[in-house]
Amino acid sequence: MTDGVVFDLDGLLLDSEQVWDAARQEFVRKRGGRWHERAQRDMMGMSSPEWSRYVHDQLEVADPPEEISAEVVHRVEVLYRERLPVIPGAREAVERLADRWPLGLASSSNRELIDLALDLMGVAALFQATVSSEEVARGKPAPDVYLEAARRLGVDPRRAVAVEDSHNGIRAAKAAGMRVIAIPNEHFPPGEYALAEADVVLDSLAGLTAEAVEPR
Repeated sequence: MTDGVVFDLDGLLLDSEQVWDAARQEFVRKRGGRWHERAQRDMMGMSSPEWSRYVHDQLEVADPPEEISAEVVHRVEVLYRERLPVIPGAREAVERLADRWPLGLASSSNRELIDLALDLMGVAALFQATVSSEEVARGKPAPDVYLEAARRLGVDPRRAVAVEDSHNGIRAAKAAGMRVIAIPNEHFPPGEYALAEADVVLDSLAGLTAEAVEPR
């Protein structure tokens, strides 16, 4: 029995990993840091305090982490307002499941970007609980953001289903005790180890139906 469904945001409902990647790369290079090809994958799932510290420590940007976060988030917000990169079928998938279950969202994005994205998508009212990883102790792959989403929904995480696209996201949801539906991000697909942990793997959001969440 499923009592609630918790969505990820970046890479699942929004084709935004490239937006974050571009914003961070641009910032690091302007500040004289050292970008490397592993950086984007390393930072996927991290909370803003975690990835801004990574930029400071590992990518050698001298700015304080809180300033790094503020500058990058501002750039992402500008890009979202210009064109929100909604993945085809995202709104429809949210609406389908909202007809059946209470919905939560567990995201590594900052609070202001979560609220902006859901508002621009026109689905903000369909989510009963949304959590940013900056509001919990640890980002993904730790389970904190999923556990908090379940708590705010008022459901046992073992009776909730998470919908994820990324390596660290799948691991986080499984660590929280949730059943996991994986829809791999085509640009930054999860590794085989994480994908093997998913209970269901779908090709696209079109397959995210009530039957996929709770097979008869």
